[in-house]
Amino acid sequence: MLPKIPTAWKSALADTVKQPWYAELAAFVDAERQAHEVYPPQEDLYSALRLTALDDVKVLILGQDPYHGPGQAHGLAFSVRPDVPIPASLRNIHKELQADLKLPKPRDGSLVPWARHGVLLLNAVLTVRAGEPNSHKDRGWERFTDAVIRAVSAKEERVVFVLWGAYAQKKAALVDTSRHAILAAAHPSPLAAKKGFFGSRPFSKANAALRDAGRSEVDWRLPSADD
Repeated sequence: MLPKIPTAWKSALADTVKQPWYAELAAFVDAERQAHEVYPPQEDLYSALRLTALDDVKVLILGQDPYHGPGQAHGLAFSVRPDVPIPASLRNIHKELQADLKLPKPRDGSLVPWARHGVLLLNAVLTVRAGEPNSHKDRGWERFTDAVIRAVSAKEERVVFVLWGAYAQKKAALVDTSRHAILAAAHPSPLAAKKGFFGSRPFSKANAALRDAGRSEVDWRLPSADD
């Protein structure tokens, strides 16, 4: 069975988890865990929802599927545990963060501080087989995370949706743009970052959009080597 939905999201996702496809998804993930190494660990599957309550969401950053290397994925898009080498896409996110807000270089790859300050770090697919990117695509996770996106879009107060790359940008159709802001740019991966990610200033732009709507800004600071 999949873990229970975190309390702060239960009401918004109650109908979703009652659907037959959700039970089929759970059975698929269980079978995969029995036959293969699957990331993230079961206890981290809903970390994004656990660390960022629906009422607290200010920014949603959408990833595609979890990192597929040992020890990397821990339930937050683009984030890795503090003791894990920083992947290339995340290094580029750090570079843009430093350039945009003139912040010091983060000391590790954990984005947990963002999650605790209202940034929902959501992957469209929440599990992956070790060493096989996109191996759990089209098994039901997209339906689940689309429901999460719709729940965030239903919020009355403004949320900034940060959509990096063509895959994420397709989800713009789920967002009520009469209330919310969308920041679209190239993906931070090494192949795409120079084609429109660097210089996109998503962090300052997100805070400006929040300020314009009377919401408090996100504290984008991450622990640095000097802390």
